[in-house]
Amino acid sequence: MTARPRGRSLRTRLLLFVTATLVAVCAAMAGTTVLFQCSSLMGELDDRVGDEVARSLGGAELTPNDRASLSFLTENGHPAGMLAARLDADGGVVSAAVVSQDAPPRNLTAAQRAALRDIATDGSEHTRTVPGLGVYRIAAARSGDVRVLAGLPMGDVRHMIGGLVAAEAAVAAAGLAVAAVACAVVIRRQLRPLGRVAATAAAVTRIPLDHGEVTGLTRVPVRDADSGSEAGQVAAALNRMIDHVETSLAERQRGEERMRRFLADAGHELRTPLASIAGYAELMNRGTDRVEPVLAWRTVSAESARMTGLVEDLLLLARLDGGRPLEQAEVDLAAVAAEAVWQARASDDGHHWQLALRLDDAPALVVGDRARLHQALANLLANARMHTPAGTTVAVEVEATGERCVVRVRDDGPGIAPELLPTVFEPFTRAGSSRTRSPGTKGGSGLGLAVVRAVVSAHGGRIDVESTPGRTEFTARLPLLEPTFTVESPAGTHAVH
Repeated sequence: MTARPRGRSLRTRLLLFVTATLVAVCAAMAGTTVLFQCSSLMGELDDRVGDEVARSLGGAELTPNDRASLSFLTENGHPAGMLAARLDADGGVVSAAVVSQDAPPRNLTAAQRAALRDIATDGSEHTRTVPGLGVYRIAAARSGDVRVLAGLPMGDVRHMIGGLVAAEAAVAAAGLAVAAVACAVVIRRQLRPLGRVAATAAAVTRIPLDHGEVTGLTRVPVRDADSGSEAGQVAAALNRMIDHVETSLAERQRGEERMRRFLADAGHELRTPLASIAGYAELMNRGTDRVEPVLAWRTVSAESARMTGLVEDLLLLARLDGGRPLEQAEVDLAAVAAEAVWQARASDDGHHWQLALRLDDAPALVVGDRARLHQALANLLANARMHTPAGTTVAVEVEATGERCVVRVRDDGPGIAPELLPTVFEPFTRAGSSRTRSPGTKGGSGLGLAVVRAVVSAHGGRIDVESTPGRTEFTARLPLLEPTFTVESPAGTHAVH
């Protein structure tokens, strides 16, 4: 397989394009100048030829009977090198001579006269090459039977045009050389930022982004990221892309770290009940005299229930995180809150449970999964019961305001440590010493508040927490069910949202 030829760089292509453009412009300008100058010189020469023809015709009319006489050439005022001829009716040359400097006119040879044949006597100019004399601009005219031809050499005009072409070419070449050097310098300077952008992109591509901690990626210098130029816009876009890449990689690393911690915590939580079940099973296998069967079965049942709840919470989090749809039905959050508070009061009489309903404006109706909403509220109450001492007041408040239904769970316990507040809704986040558990209760799995946030988010809401010593408040905001009104009309009954 043959290697693909390497293309020219942008700098080289720009320089070649600019140079070619300048060459074309210079050639067009020089050509136009030469054409106009040539036209002007030729027009002036044609005017002089016309004057000489008219003068010669006037002199020839003085001797109409002598058709070969060129006596008018002896008059003063004729320029050196001028030639004149008398013509017959068929356009043949009867006689011809050329004016010499400080000498009488010299007759033309037969070959020279032959070059002057067949020129129309209409006064139009013609260009002929006369052997031995050079290129001439010639015109012929007639008056009656008198026919005269006159011509002037074009040597001076052609010399002037050649000098003009040479001067134009020299000036154009010098200008092109200067312009090419200037363009090369300017292009090099202007493309330096783009080169630094390419170097930065190449440096980023050499960094292993698929593993390890990726921080401090190289960026294009600020001076090269000026949005006023195209190269600056590319540099700014590259810097933004590098920022996004670094942010995404950092988020990926945090996600991987959370996943590792999550798996470790889940394994630890599952290992504890499994170890207890395995231990009691081993004791039962060795005989009932080593352990009381009823106690063993109660312990195995309790640990199994604990492990089942943990697994169910993990599956629920996975389903909600994967966007699995929940049941959609009309749910009265006031009734759900009342049921949850009643169950909490029945299971724990060491706390003071309170319920406040503020439903003056609208009922607390939402669209969602009643079982999951009940589970979320029950988890908030269980969290308050587990991490506050006996005698703590736990108040649940349901309020419908505007387009939102707000549920608040507030307690006057010791509060949450400030360092735990940012991660309180993360799975397996455990309260520290600032949250005291009720005597005789066991610690939770650390998934309760994570389930609460996942359920609230799945219902299009959000949950926040504020905590200071003596006051901890969880606030969940859910969108209210859009009210429906029944309108009676002659056409029938219509439901209006």
